[in-house]
Amino acid sequence: MKRIGLLAGIGRLPVEFARAACGMGFAVTAIALTPSVDAELKTVVTDYHEISIGQLDRIIAVLTAAGVEEATLLGKVTKELMFSGQVTVDDRMKRMLAGLKDFSDDTLMLAFVKELASVNIGVLDQTAFIRALLPQPGVVTKRQPAPQELADMDFGLSMARAIGGLDIGQTVVVKDRAVLAVEAIEGTDACILRGGQLGRGDVTVAKAAKPSQDLRFDVPAVGPDTLNSMIAAGATALVIEAGKTLLVNRNRVIELADANNITIVVK
Repeated sequence: MKRIGLLAGIGRLPVEFARAACGMGFAVTAIALTPSVDAELKTVVTDYHEISIGQLDRIIAVLTAAGVEEATLLGKVTKELMFSGQVTVDDRMKRMLAGLKDFSDDTLMLAFVKELASVNIGVLDQTAFIRALLPQPGVVTKRQPAPQELADMDFGLSMARAIGGLDIGQTVVVKDRAVLAVEAIEGTDACILRGGQLGRGDVTVAKAAKPSQDLRFDVPAVGPDTLNSMIAAGATALVIEAGKTLLVNRNRVIELADANNITIVVK
């Protein structure tokens, strides 16, 4: 039985991946990189370990000992953990960080991929086992978008792609074709809440892949947490890219949207 490594962060995606991979007959060695990984993960994988993202030597040691030759990186592990001092880094991680030209998402993740490659562990396309979570174009909610929302969606997607091209973030909050908030190190949910506060509700959220998105890491995803943040922010519309954004727990997302008169469009 072939074994796949799963380096897991916060959110539902690691569970969805593990279920799919195990269902296809793969063994899955999972490493929880943060304390807030979905509790269900340990019940659906072959073996489970909890190792901080800063302990690179231990992560690699566990994967190699398990005979892992391919791994995937799924779930949220924010850079904020590193900058806030919440994570203790080992010597291998210190050496990796010291050699970086900057601390952008792509630079960090490519360096991490290179470390895994140095011990002959390849990194899989994040969508390889969960392509069913990539929605097709259309309106997925009961409510159709209003003309003003459609204009904000088109504008928001263009802005989200622009910040993605600069490797800043993937999400923007807009209203009346003005950018209210741009996602950076704080993450999607905080961006949405800030934008909703500045716009006093009735805002549109747009999430897009980077123009040169590397499918091995940081593929955009939305799920129930995104909708809960939108509800708290008074947002009325969400637009994501067809075939490029993972829609996690689709039924719950649509249920939350419909119950709160939010329209979701896949473009």
